[in-house]
Amino acid sequence: MRGRPASAGPVEGGPGRVLVAVYAVFALAAGARATVQLATRFAEAPLAYVLSALAAAVYVVAAVALARDGRGGRRTAWVACSVELAGVLVVGTLSVVDPAAFPDETVWSDFGRGYLYIPLVLPVLGLLWLRRRSREARTA
Repeated sequence: MRGRPASAGPVEGGPGRVLVAVYAVFALAAGARATVQLATRFAEAPLAYVLSALAAAVYVVAAVALARDGRGGRRTAWVACSVELAGVLVVGTLSVVDPAAFPDETVWSDFGRGYLYIPLVLPVLGLLWLRRRSREARTA
């Protein structure tokens, strides 16, 4: 849109677009993995598979919210990234302290080790990006 600063609108490029794309890829990967696991092996590790499905849902919400315009999108993204960070920290800690509780990995197990620790870094990057966008929106 003409006349509006890029920070006041939806993600138009650069690091924001990469962040949204990574969230979308993780939503697809975690969702597909959880769907297969829940459909074929639910009895083996129900907690792990439900947590993977939860992670996928959080990634979808984060991707959509980060891409949205306005204060509502930023608020939703803050909540999604915060929930994701809390999930990674709690599940990561529990999976290290009590591995028997997680007979199969989740996206967040061992702080995202199975996904090259991206699940641990991604919400931090998301929150930093949101802080930057919030500051830019306030000055615009």
